Amino acid sequence: MQRILIGFIFFALGAGQVRSQELQANVTVLTNRIGSGVDKRIFQTLQTALYDFLNSRKWTNETFANGEKIACNFLLNLNGSQDNNTYSATLTVQAGRPIFNSSYQSPLINFMDESVSFRYIQFQSLDFNDNRVQGTDPVAANLTAIFAYYVYTIMGLDFDSFGLRGGDPYFQKALNIVNNAPEGSSIAGWKPFDGVRNRYWLIENLTNTKYNPLHDAIYNYYRQGLDKMYDHENDARQSMLSALISLNDINTEFPNIMFMQFFFQGKATEISNVFKKGTPDEKSRALDLLTRLDVSNLNRYKQDLQ
Repeated sequence: MQRILIGFIFFALGAGQVRSQELQANVTVLTNRIGSGVDKRIFQTLQTALYDFLNSRKWTNETFANGEKIACNFLLNLNGSQDNNTYSATLTVQAGRPIFNSSYQSPLINFMDESVSFRYIQFQSLDFNDNRVQGTDPVAANLTAIFAYYVYTIMGLDFDSFGLRGGDPYFQKALNIVNNAPEGSSIAGWKPFDGVRNRYWLIENLTNTKYNPLHDAIYNYYRQGLDKMYDHENDARQSMLSALISLNDINTEFPNIMFMQFFFQGKATEISNVFKKGTPDEKSRALDLLTRLDVSNLNRYKQDLQ
């Protein structure tokens, strides 16, 4: 198995027994914006169905021990309902990655997808087939296609963080979903013209060979960096600095690709805590790189690293 088993107990996310081989997923469906004319019991059924879909399905050919399961959260916030049991929503996806010799979870993904639409009838089965992504009803299939896409993306990032280019097979599975995604007038997020920060562009960045150094950066940041922080702090900090340099090189050549903002989402505190313990030169170099890579958190970095 390519993932490296490490001594860590995941924090509890989901209620009840987790039955999956790979995921420890929690699902929440929020219905505050849905009018009183819709029976809210439908969405409790949906929440349970999505939980089972994520945690009961076999997503890889690998066997994950209990301590290896990937902890993740899926928050489906319904925005409104239309005719024919169709709903619009946002989906917030979060996943953590355990760090060696610690009880700390480093963020792998912390992203809100604002283009979720689907049809759901209470007690309908949630089906997904990699070879037939659109299913028999594209609007209904869009829900499981989106969830499967993010599962494969999480898998890819997780495997990338443990082994160099280890995530490639799962990014390809996510790309297959994009290439064969459900289509319809109410469906968005799968095409390049649907926006600049969507499912298409994220997996394009992760599979386009011209961005290959992204995968080196992921590996250096997690496996050579954070995982070695306990035993070899100075070397680990240098590996994380190397990851920032690789990301900056890509950002210089290809400005504003989606992955840059995606990668740094939720990492400001983590990065500051690592580099504020560094030498003056390390602090200065990190701040210079972060000034270009993570502008939204610049004030935090200046406060901690200057």
